[in-house]
Amino acid sequence: MERLQKVIAHAGIASRRKAEELITSGAVSVNGNKVTELGVKVSKNDRVEVNGLPIYREQPVYFLFYKPKNTLSSVKDDKDRTVVTDFFNVKERIYPIGRLDYDTTGLLLLTNDGEFANLLTHPKYHIDKTYVAKVGCIPTRSDLNKLENGIVIDGKKTSKARAKLISANSQKNTAIIELTIHEGWNHQVKKMFEKIGCPVEKLKRESFGFLTLGDLKPGQHRELKAFEIEKLKNMALANEKASKRQ
Repeated sequence: MERLQKVIAHAGIASRRKAEELITSGAVSVNGNKVTELGVKVSKNDRVEVNGLPIYREQPVYFLFYKPKNTLSSVKDDKDRTVVTDFFNVKERIYPIGRLDYDTTGLLLLTNDGEFANLLTHPKYHIDKTYVAKVGCIPTRSDLNKLENGIVIDGKKTSKARAKLISANSQKNTAIIELTIHEGWNHQVKKMFEKIGCPVEKLKRESFGFLTLGDLKPGQHRELKAFEIEKLKNMALANEKASKRQ
């Protein structure tokens, strides 16, 4: 289910704010019934009309993208910086699922399916995301335990994670660390490493759930296969059920 104004915006009828104005002015109906209140959610099977004309609902598309460095996880930028959708030539109005920092590289998913995006970004669904970071220190086992047990950043404690020391360079006092988390807070990985005194020098997302970059090079993408989409949905729902039983 998606909010009505979001569906209208994705159909290219109007911006999200203008779509809200269309709703409150009585110009929108769902299954023949006029809707004037914001917050109404609709499914893919609902018939949405604006000023008596049915809106075009795009077929859902799903992409796996290798985000290069110095690229915004956005569809546009008022400073004319490179955004992830600059690497796509598709008719659908796709957007990134979650985000990676401007200087962070790696696996990013893009879609026009709002329900799917919510499944993969809401923390209750516990989809693992694995990052590899080059940090400006050599953490101790105690430091890694802190990452794994949860660290308070911005007044909130992170969930349990997995941390692994891949390599260390004692001469340069740097290390390569693999960290797996399932949240997606703003700058979370960098802030977690800062908390143990290890500033991040380079950061790459290696995997999202069972998905990896494979043979993709920075700036390249591929469509997700049908079984991958279904597997991600099932994984998210299974994780939600498991968390409720705990």
